[in-house]
Amino acid sequence: MTPFAGLNAWSIPLAAAASFLFGGVWYGLLSKPWMDAAGLRQDQLENPKGPSPMPFVVTFIAQLVMAWILAGLLLHLARSGIAMNMRNGTVSAFFVWLGFILTTLVVNHQFQMRKAALTIIDGGHWLGVLLIQGAILGAFGLA
Repeated sequence: MTPFAGLNAWSIPLAAAASFLFGGVWYGLLSKPWMDAAGLRQDQLENPKGPSPMPFVVTFIAQLVMAWILAGLLLHLARSGIAMNMRNGTVSAFFVWLGFILTTLVVNHQFQMRKAALTIIDGGHWLGVLLIQGAILGAFGLA
């Protein structure tokens, strides 16, 4: 038996795509406060050759990996007797965010001497990403 046997294969790319779109909306709405919190100016982000697709490709691949690993965690919980549903997927995603993502952001941003607003904006993004992924993966359940 493979470790990820039983996962709903369609839920992973759907969760990645939905969270990728969420990120576009999130940072689209918060681009100016994010740039200020990150200490960046618009001219620093502009590429004379035009916008590069690479950050978006890397981001989507990262979202796929995140959704796949979260699905594996939910599968592990399901094998332990915890129901795989939208509620449990969302709750599990919240604890992953709290224990791994938020703590990492806080430490990194503190050592980088960034504004608290950057941690709040980036942390809110990753919370939204994980909640969306957890809800979709949990709702789809097992294959």
